[in-house]
Amino acid sequence: MAHRGRIYIVSDSLGETAERVAHGAAIQFDQAEIRIERLSNVSDCRGIDAVLERAAGETAIVIYTIVRPDLSAYLKRRAEELGIRTVDVMGPVIQALEDTLGLKPQLVPGLSHRLDREYFDRVEAIEFAVKYDDGKDPRGIREADIVLLGVSRTSKTPVSLYLANHRLKVANVPLVPEVPVPQEVFQEGRNKSIGLVIDAELLMSIRRQRLKSLGLGSSAQYATMERIVAELDYAWDIFNRLKCPVVDVSNHAVEETATRVLEIRQGGHH
Repeated sequence: MAHRGRIYIVSDSLGETAERVAHGAAIQFDQAEIRIERLSNVSDCRGIDAVLERAAGETAIVIYTIVRPDLSAYLKRRAEELGIRTVDVMGPVIQALEDTLGLKPQLVPGLSHRLDREYFDRVEAIEFAVKYDDGKDPRGIREADIVLLGVSRTSKTPVSLYLANHRLKVANVPLVPEVPVPQEVFQEGRNKSIGLVIDAELLMSIRRQRLKSLGLGSSAQYATMERIVAELDYAWDIFNRLKCPVVDVSNHAVEETATRVLEIRQGGHH
């Protein structure tokens, strides 16, 4: 006759940590049929009582991750009264850290899940910045949190990626006199556009260095003062039409420019 048992996972958050532990342990008993049931967001004594009443009539154990000391103590006490075996996954580790570090824990349910969500939001924002870099697809302007506009070599891409690490979706659009600005910029992007400008002499130096690194002559029109002035005049015309904030990136690190963009966004200067 096969051995049957049940593991109840009880958590004041999602209970994913305890469930992984339960699966890891249960798989060691291939001669038994062990069912695992997870009960998430248990936040009061009634929820605990409901689980324990079910477990009391079965061959079951209760594994729990409850950070609130009062609820954790209640579950443990009631389980002992009912003769149910329990395993506290989180409590002993939190207590050991508290004793070792001499610090009090926050005891906030769901912090690890919140951190996971922040990580995935950051990854999503980075993927967004890459997908909608350099005006590749103007459809991204609709979904973007910020739209950066500027002539070539005004740090649009590195600033976009830096902001993505703050979980912001950034699309950037190059401004070239011969190429019309996508209509999406004037529609969905108007209230979230920020212009990037740079000193003309500095830009000429940066562009000449860029051409040199590519093995090209520095006399190309791309790096001439006449061309640069024309491009910057065009950029200012677009910024004025949008009435958008403008950040001067001259001699500023990417972090400084990104910080200024964040300040503008948080200050609601759009």
